[in-house]
Amino acid sequence: MTALPPPSKVKLGLVIDLDTCVGCHACAVSCKEWNSGGIAGPLTDTDPYGKEPEGVWFNRVHSYEVAGTGDRGPGTGAQPAMTLHFPRSCLHCETPACVTVCPTGASYKRAEDGIVLVDEDKCIGCKLCSWACPYGAREYSEVEGVMKKCTLCVDRIYNENLDESERQPACVQACPSRARHFGDLNDPESDVSKLVAARGGIDLMPQLGYQPTNKYLPPRPRRAGNENSDGGSGGSRDQGNPSPLKWLDRILNR
Repeated sequence: MTALPPPSKVKLGLVIDLDTCVGCHACAVSCKEWNSGGIAGPLTDTDPYGKEPEGVWFNRVHSYEVAGTGDRGPGTGAQPAMTLHFPRSCLHCETPACVTVCPTGASYKRAEDGIVLVDEDKCIGCKLCSWACPYGAREYSEVEGVMKKCTLCVDRIYNENLDESERQPACVQACPSRARHFGDLNDPESDVSKLVAARGGIDLMPQLGYQPTNKYLPPRPRRAGNENSDGGSGGSRDQGNPSPLKWLDRILNR
């Protein structure tokens, strides 16, 4: 069993805006490209051009069709049908089960910034961490026989050879719709903390008690057709959590 360090003063993580994610998979592709040559590389694929390709991906994007609710009459509060894109990667939890279950200490949480990593030299490929993670964020490399996961591009965000504007995870750098944000979620004055406070950012499955660092911003309520009287600016939209977020827990528990 692996012990956790004391809570860190800095807590680096992602804020993902489900309202502006367009499901383009740029985050997944850029993540794969960067990390294939980084400290977690290679991210190998097996039978990539065959009928059943498999491979290691730290970011995955799932798309769901959400049915509309209720009568569509004006003033009813009903929601039109929508497509919701849900990016999924390691959440770098405050109390990650994937770390405490590891028998060799390969999975560990950094004391300086809260990032959860894997020491592949210690990993024996037992997969206990993947069974313990309720978010499905662990990836097993069939080629190397070890577990891999999102590193928050730790070899990039601290790289002083890069321009300061580029010292952020590859997924954030590549996102064309600016749906992904990176920063210190322990600092109430950081841009990500202010965004979470303003938009009501949420944890995934908070009832489990793992305290994920990454937050999701819920999609704003949609208005159908001529009912949108704000000219498309979104200025008068309700900021409360809409119904699509209610089924995310059920999706993750499948």
